[in-house]
Amino acid sequence: MTSAEVTRRRVMGLGFGVLAGASAGCSGDSGPVRRLRLATGPEGGPYNAFGQALARAVAASGRRIEIVPVSTSASVDNLRKLDDGSVELALAMADVAEDAVLGRDPFPRATAATALARVYVNYTHLLVPADGPVRSVRDLAGRPVAAGAAGSGVQVVAERVLRAAGLSGASPSAPATAAPATAAPATAAPADERQLGLAASVSALREGSVDALFWSGGVPTPALADLARELPLRFLPLDAHVGALRERHGPVYTAVTLPAGVYGLTEPVGTIGVGNYLLARADVPQGAARDLLQVVFERWRDLLREVTAGVRLEPRFAISTGEVPLHPGAAAHYRAVYG
Repeated sequence: MTSAEVTRRRVMGLGFGVLAGASAGCSGDSGPVRRLRLATGPEGGPYNAFGQALARAVAASGRRIEIVPVSTSASVDNLRKLDDGSVELALAMADVAEDAVLGRDPFPRATAATALARVYVNYTHLLVPADGPVRSVRDLAGRPVAAGAAGSGVQVVAERVLRAAGLSGASPSAPATAAPATAAPATAAPADERQLGLAASVSALREGSVDALFWSGGVPTPALADLARELPLRFLPLDAHVGALRERHGPVYTAVTLPAGVYGLTEPVGTIGVGNYLLARADVPQGAARDLLQVVFERWRDLLREVTAGVRLEPRFAISTGEVPLHPGAAAHYRAVYG
């Protein structure tokens, strides 16, 4: 059993009850304001929106902490910044976070990241023009694909999906111990992966310079909802690849469903879910971590409004952070408030 699992079992063993009030050990009304830099994502993206909303919520709370959002390329970039100390907090997809704490490529060594909470689930989107020839992942052989910005979690999951379909070489972020048999043989020409952020990906698909677009985010993602209103789209099912991804990379990947009605879909589309973690350096003071989590749980509706719809932030969900250990302040928060 890993240390992360031990920590979570101890927290869960105390039980979760009704919220009884503010947790003990808050920073109080005196003392200096603790300034915490939060690595988010590119401007206009969901991580950036979450970070800005969190900064506003913390400022309005009166607690002695300040959140300073930092625009980045997203998950991989965020873990690197957390590791080098240029930020104290970060948002990252679960698969990238586990690669970081286990020291798997693209991270040269284990990153001492800890989790404050699993805050919501990203849905993997793979969309193509509805009147085009692409009807499955395998049809992307040799075709240009917008596969996420360099340093983003989108790029990681896109590479892994394409590898599972036999359309890519060895994944730069695959675990060194993974068995080659879990990946589909590369019998077709690889997809032409283009490193593009969300805005550039949408423009490229609209203009026809790429044949498909990968995205990992909340539902609905506003930029994709806007695109679906002006261009007939087909969302490709990806749930058939969940088993291969879990076998190779672990249980960070789950089967989820894009519901009918979103993006104009007439029926549900199965796809791949990946959690998003709010992370902290281990040296962030416990009191600051607990104060921050109080705000997150008090204001979760506001924080998630712009990134995903129809979800709740529940304690049992929040502590499910896989191989990433809970920050000591986070463990103390969950024990004090939900015990």
